[in-house]
Amino acid sequence: MKKFNNVTMIEGIGFDSNIYLFDDVIVDTGTGENFEYVLNSIKNAGYNITEDIKRVVNTHCHFDHTGGNRLFNAKIGIHESEVYALENGDINATVAYMFGRRFEPMKVDFHLKEGDKINNFEVIHTPGHSIGGICLYDGETLISGDTVFADGGFGRFDIGGDISMLKASIQKLSELDVKYLLPGHGPATSDGSEHIKMSNRIIKQF
Repeated sequence: MKKFNNVTMIEGIGFDSNIYLFDDVIVDTGTGENFEYVLNSIKNAGYNITEDIKRVVNTHCHFDHTGGNRLFNAKIGIHESEVYALENGDINATVAYMFGRRFEPMKVDFHLKEGDKINNFEVIHTPGHSIGGICLYDGETLISGDTVFADGGFGRFDIGGDISMLKASIQKLSELDVKYLLPGHGPATSDGSEHIKMSNRIIKQF
């Protein structure tokens, strides 16, 4: 568990995404299949799971980021273009089938779009890995979901994504001034802009 300014990072284990906590918000929740680890990490970060976490924000609808939503008594938010995936329990859009799992339908309480605010963070719509992928940016820290990773990585685009959209999204992110890059999988970095620019150079080769 690491902390970047006011954002606590819980590193994913197994198939789980990384999970991020700030204020009353949890960003992504993993598969839900390693909940004891997640719960203990949340407690160690000084959070009470029932009293302190009021909102779940999903960076996109894939099972490894949203399967754990049901374990929190909190309002759920996702980009408006992927609300259907959660509410219909769509195993294709959520790629739950890739994990050999079903996806139980769940209610989405707030629909996110470009420019919305989550406390000090602004929502940036970054489609490409999925149609409704988002990042959160506060002027210094970027919670990037599966759009970009450290060391020049980026999300796959062959499971309901689009390479042209992903290229445009990474180009958009490369124009930001990012210190802390907090991705959906793998390590975070305090040299975010350089890593995003590396991803931008690499994806242009596709």
